Amino acid sequence: MDEAAARLGHRPSPERRSAASRLRRLADPAAGPLRMETHQRKVRDARTGETRCQTAVVLGTRGHRPALGPAPGPRPAPLSGPPRRLDRCGPESGGIGSKSAWHPGRMDADALTPVHLDAVMDGLAMNSALPKSMIRRLFAWQRSHGKVARRPDLTEDMIAEIMAIDDPWLLHGLALNDRLPGRFRIRLAAHRDSGVRSALVGHAATAPRELLERLIDDPDSQVRERLAQGRHTPPDLRARLAADSDPGVRAALAKHWTQAPEEIRRTLLTDPEAEVRAAACSTYFARLPHPVPPADLLPALLSDPVTRAGAVIHAVLDTDTLQRLADDPDSDVRAELARHPGLPPAVRAVLAVDPALSVRVKVFARPDTPEHMRARIHASVHELAGSMADPGPGADDETVLRWHQDSFAPAELRTLRLPWVTADPLPHIDSPYVAFRASAAAGSALPADAVARLLADEEEIVRLTMAHTAPHLVDPETAESIERGHHPRRDKFTFWWDRAEVLTFPPATLNRFATAPEPRLRSLAPRNPDLPPELAEKLASDPEWRVRHAIAAHRNLPRPSLRRLIADSSERVAEAAGASPFLPVACMERLLARAGL
Repeated sequence: MDEAAARLGHRPSPERRSAASRLRRLADPAAGPLRMETHQRKVRDARTGETRCQTAVVLGTRGHRPALGPAPGPRPAPLSGPPRRLDRCGPESGGIGSKSAWHPGRMDADALTPVHLDAVMDGLAMNSALPKSMIRRLFAWQRSHGKVARRPDLTEDMIAEIMAIDDPWLLHGLALNDRLPGRFRIRLAAHRDSGVRSALVGHAATAPRELLERLIDDPDSQVRERLAQGRHTPPDLRARLAADSDPGVRAALAKHWTQAPEEIRRTLLTDPEAEVRAAACSTYFARLPHPVPPADLLPALLSDPVTRAGAVIHAVLDTDTLQRLADDPDSDVRAELARHPGLPPAVRAVLAVDPALSVRVKVFARPDTPEHMRARIHASVHELAGSMADPGPGADDETVLRWHQDSFAPAELRTLRLPWVTADPLPHIDSPYVAFRASAAAGSALPADAVARLLADEEEIVRLTMAHTAPHLVDPETAESIERGHHPRRDKFTFWWDRAEVLTFPPATLNRFATAPEPRLRSLAPRNPDLPPELAEKLASDPEWRVRHAIAAHRNLPRPSLRRLIADSSERVAEAAGASPFLPVACMERLLARAGL
């Protein structure tokens, strides 16, 4: 808590927001009184709204509401002159009536002032059609976290101007710009703000070697940790981090550099710090393939509590080792034992009724588990998870963690991905278990009749997996049925489908979707680049924000409708409208003026 509060004093950088968020999450009543002065200062900090919001929540939820005082930050300077009407910022405005009806996604046409000016300006900052003179004016906008500096079309004169302004948010955005010339990157590597230096690591693949050589010895561990995580950090420089003075840096290296040379892996596996050893011999790594520890280190790794779970899958299971692991009090160790390919049937039967449901799930997923045992595990996991009482307020961390793991077990049964099923899918396309059918649907050589059955499966995750595996085998009627039935809020494990754009439809079908009763289908209609303007205009007035968001940047959207979306009640829609390259220049000018630029 002390560290998070101290970080609130940093210059405006990601450090300040993450620190404020950390204090908000701490369920510690002392968070208020111990750092009251810091909170009072930051809650009135005008530089970033998100930090103010997080700190206000800390004070309010910890019983220190009086510290908040009046609305934080200085009042915005009043705009000179009467409010500007954005529905008159182009020559084609005559098409808009003066008495436009209100609906949930749009302000009245006579009051088209942006509800979310910050979001609109964020969109404008990345608008590909923004004139160069207007790009420069956005350098003075301090509420977009430097988004304009990420534009790919910045000239060297513009970059030099941003460097001279020396605003940390702008420089942070510049450091994230993959088009930034090397000489400017090297200059940023010497900047006083560690957030700026750390951001440079994101494009190490195209960075000059001189830059990386400078950052590898950076005084801030955050920068070195990013280099340890980066797959494009040169191996010889990355190897130096195995001897870094900060255990967090060494742990990041162990977790992310899974294919490091053996001498580096040995160094990390025998590190004096438990945090580093645990990262070097874990059940989870950030990259594939996972590393295999040297055989001569396995006895020590199995003896070490922090590396035991990660070492189990590589162990030779003699009688003594098997008994010791099966009786281990750590459920993670027993769960890894349940995955071991050499597990004897007798021990498998014991683990199938383990008190920890996560262990039972691992037995369920084994290829050699008898079907009657698999069925009992499936039933018991659902029964026990559904009848568990919540841990009391006095429960220790281990109890709470175990409760969360057990509560998640039924979802894990649904979302398991089983390579052995995918490798031989046909026997499992009619499995009673969702995870087995979904894993079968990931198979790439299924016959047409099996594909058809999986595309018609009662579970959406199976249908979507099959469609993703073989989109060329999905006929138009089935494709429409899949999209018609998809709802991103129904199953959190199918969110990815919204962004995938796996299935394609002919223009006539997309035009028909524009008037469909399902919001999902209406949101697909803008995929037709030649969507008729009258349909685009109708979609811009849709009550669902996702539909309005989808149409905001369409080239055939009538300009009056686009201008109305600038004043949309949804931040995401307003930002998409601001980013539309078809926004009239006169409207861009009005927006910049309203922002005081």
